[in-house]
Amino acid sequence: MSDFLLTQVINYGAPLLGIVVFIGGLGIPLPCTLLVIAAGAFARQGILAWHTTALISIVSVVVGDSISYSFGYYASGYVLKRFGGTPRWLEAERSFKKWGALSIFFSRFLVTAIALPVNLLSGTTRFPFHKFFLYDVLGEAVWIFGYGGLGYLFGSQWEAVNEFLSSFGWLVLGVLLFAIGVRQTMRWWKKQHTAAPVKQTPSKNA
Repeated sequence: MSDFLLTQVINYGAPLLGIVVFIGGLGIPLPCTLLVIAAGAFARQGILAWHTTALISIVSVVVGDSISYSFGYYASGYVLKRFGGTPRWLEAERSFKKWGALSIFFSRFLVTAIALPVNLLSGTTRFPFHKFFLYDVLGEAVWIFGYGGLGYLFGSQWEAVNEFLSSFGWLVLGVLLFAIGVRQTMRWWKKQHTAAPVKQTPSKNA
């Protein structure tokens, strides 16, 4: 799949890359990061025009992200009907209101494995779209220019760059999940060991 898409990017240029990252924004698993890094290397070789490629890619992936946000938004009625009011949902909603902007921004390029869930959760919790759009554009710009820039910088070594960034992304995700697990465990332990003091009734002496 990767070799086929790389060949098509070389043959058809920025429009094909735009289509791929758009589909990736919808949540379809495609090697988008690999293609972005490779596109940077291709731009260095003169195969692609970097400014056109970057612009088309950012617009395409942001449109895909916005559509996946809308999936969550229009499904929120069903989700709230089934889960709304439950302690887990209320906690998730509070956490996303507090950390949603950073989650949107960093999931665009640092922890891309959770990008789709973040998009859907943004819509389901009715996170303001104008804020979602702002942090989405900023994050995707870092992804396109940052990762594509590394491909441009390292040229023929872009595959090694992709392997490193992929490993690093999974490491960050692992650390994040571990931190969440520790936090939940600490909350459970505190809840189990925090008991209300037992009130002693004064003894009645005749």
